Formats: sequence, C-alpha cells, structure tokens
Amino acid sequence: MSFNIALSGVSAAQKDLDTTANNIANVNTVGFKESRAEFGDVYAQSLLASGKTKVGDGVITQEVAQQFTQGSLQFTNNSLDLAITGNGFFGTVPELDSRDFSFTRAGQFKLNSENFVVNSNGDHLLGFPVNSDGTSSSVALSTTEPVRIPDSSGSPTPTSEVQIKMNLPAGSDAKDPDLFDPEDPLTYNAATSVTVFDTLGDSHVMTYYFVKDLNAASATPQRNEWLGITYVDDQPLNTEGDTIGSIPTTGDNVVGETSLGAANGIAAYRMTFSSGGDFESIQNADGTSVATGDVVSEALGASILTNGSDPSQTIITNFNLDSINATANEPTQYASSFEVTSLEQDGLAVGRLTGIEIGADGLVRATYSNGTSEPIIRVALIRFANDQGLNQQSSTQWQESILSGEALAGEATTGTFGDINSSALEQANVNLTTELIDMIIAQRNFQANSRALEINNQLNQTVLNIR
Repeated sequence: MSFNIALSGVSAAQKDLDTTANNIANVNTVGFKESRAEFGDVYAQSLLASGKTKVGDGVITQEVAQQFTQGSLQFTNNSLDLAITGNGFFGTVPELDSRDFSFTRAGQFKLNSENFVVNSNGDHLLGFPVNSDGTSSSVALSTTEPVRIPDSSGSPTPTSEVQIKMNLPAGSDAKDPDLFDPEDPLTYNAATSVTVFDTLGDSHVMTYYFVKDLNAASATPQRNEWLGITYVDDQPLNTEGDTIGSIPTTGDNVVGETSLGAANGIAAYRMTFSSGGDFESIQNADGTSVATGDVVSEALGASILTNGSDPSQTIITNFNLDSINATANEPTQYASSFEVTSLEQDGLAVGRLTGIEIGADGLVRATYSNGTSEPIIRVALIRFANDQGLNQQSSTQWQESILSGEALAGEATTGTFGDINSSALEQANVNLTTELIDMIIAQRNFQANSRALEINNQLNQTVLNIR
C-alpha cells in the first residue's frame, strides 16, 4: 500500500513539474494564461472498516486550472495589435462562413490578402456591424461578421455652402459696374477665392469679386452699395439665359439671376451698408429687396461642370446676414483694408485610406486623406460565466463547454467586458520568479516521494530475504 501511495506522490510531483515547465515555456506567449496543478487526497474506506485507523491512499490530480488574471501590456506600433484589459475574449472563426467559434486573448492581428483581419493561424477576427453614426446595429454573437478593412477611397462630398466673413474697404474708389472685367483688377475693388468640389470630387476655384457701385456713390443722397459677382474656373455664374436649377424662392432669401445691366451681361447681387459701415440689405439685380437676406444661392451649370458631375449642384454663399441687428459675422464696410476673416466651404475631395483607428470601445474607423473618417465595424468581445470551464485549444485559444456556460457577446467598455487597447499586446500572466520557486518545491516533493519508493523497495527486499 505504501508503495502505491509513494508512487501517486511521484506522479503528482511530476504533474506539478510539468505544469510549471509549461508556464515557464510560455512566458513570452502573447495572451497566455498560466496554469496551476490542483491536487486532492485519496481516501477509500469500506462499509465496516474502522475510520480511526484508516490511512489515506495517496494523492490525485484534480485539475490543471488556468488562471485568468490580467497580464501586463506591451505597447507596439501596429494599430491592429489589440489587448483586452478586464474580462472578455476576442472571437475568431477559421473561415468566412464558419460558425465554429474560438476565443482568445492573443491580439496579434494582421491583414490577409483580402484585407480581412486575421491572427497567425489565419482565423478571422469577429466584429459587430455598425450604423453610420458608429453605434452597433446588433450585439449578438450570431450576427458577428469577420472584420475587414476597406481598400476603397473615401467618398467625395460636393460643396453645398461657403461661409464668408469680410470687411469691404469704405475708402475704395467707386467703379463703373458696366466696365467690370475679371482680368483687369482696375475694374473691381476686391476679390477672394476658395476651392470648392463637385459631386465627383473634382476641385474648382470659386472667386468672389466685389465692385463699389459708382452709380450709387454719385447719387443723391449717396449710398454705400457693393456688387458681388461670382466666378467658377474663370466662368461667371448666373449669366443671362443660364438656368439656375432648383433654387428655393422663399425661406432662404435667395438672390435672383437677372443681370444688373452690365455691358457683359453678368448677373450680380447688391449689398447695401449704413453710414456706420454695418450691413443693411441685399437686393436682386432688378432692384427688388430681399427681406432679411441670409444667403446667395448660385448653381454651377453644365458649362462649368464638363466632367460629368451633377450640373444642378447649387452652392450657397452664406454671409450670415441679419437685417434686424448687426452681428460680428456679417460683412462690414469700414475704413480699413479689404479683409476676409473667415472663408470656409463644406465640400471634400476623394480621400485615400491613410490609417485605421480602433477605440477603447472596439469601434474601427478608417481615416482618409481628405480629413474624413468612417466607422467600419466594432470588434466584439465575448465573456463566460466560468472562464476556467473553457476547453483549451492550441495557439492560445479556447472553446465553449458545458462548464464554461454559454458565450455572451457585448461591446467593450460596457458591463464586465473590459476595454480594448489598440497598438498593445497582453503579455503572459506568468510570474517567472514564482514559477522557479514552484519548480524547486515540486523537485523537492518528487525527491521525497522517490525516497519513499526507495524505502518501500528496501523493506520489500528485507522481507524477501527472510530465511
């Protein structure tokens, strides 16, 4: 009996050594969770045996339990390297259409030839589909899909509005509007330009010319009136006979397209300022006033947009006008030089993919060279009621079992799912110093049980040698 007891002790010590050796061997394995050999004594007793004199029957290995404590983070320069702080696992599948889920804490991900995010085994990382505002459209494991980084360009945004803040010089000499020529700077008082974009993402130069009206300046009483004339790619907007497209007639206070009577037939809008230099009103070319003028709306037209983009594209020039109270955003006419304090447009060119950003909540965003970013997908996290019940697989992966409970999917930063750290990897949670000490203890236990076997063998030899 004592021989078998000592033999079980040797076996247990060997199991302890094996577990410790495996922990040490994986000290550099990303996402690895150390194991601990757990033992229990063996005590067998028959129905009528006396428990007072019963000796135990040795030791048995009850479980090699993994310890899911947090490993330290190692930061990298790869945005696809992911680490979880807190509970949770990454979900992966071996094929695009597979539902054979595996779960891992190892976040060494990369792109394959089809731009899918995969690990070293080629398993696909799973994520939740998202809406245009970045919110998840579903957080169920059954609706997860492989994460794919798009290689397409960012969509262009056509310019719909230009915001302008400026001061027109009150001391400028008035000009005859009939003599206006954009190629002759002596025929206008000021000009400024902004780059705008059509529906295909092509850029165009939109130039604003301002002429202090000689007729208004010489009238009695004298009036402070300026004409605004707009060109795109050196072509005037709203010339006589052109169609302006779908332009609101109420609510937006749109200036019309009729000509001011200039010799070249170019349409313009008229801005009137008070003697104090504040804006007062905007008038159509035919002299009709626009109540509380907010915007000037002008269509580009097919003569300018010759690249196949939408010719009905309308660009609103917003002067931020208020006919009731003067504001700091309105155009002014003060005795200072021409100054544009703000000139912004809301269009964007076609963007090239420049980077990928993954937030703490797992949201994957593609950033483009035109300054835009688009939500693509959200990396899914999965947790279990009992992590130690998971079935361990190779390559630092686990699979669901009856003991672990059902896999529950959710978003990072919510509940107990933990946070996702981009450009970081979770190192093995192995404490090398502790493992070396455990190895010494296991070695001592092995030697002690081996000595017990030796003594048992000597006793057996003694009995056999009795004559």
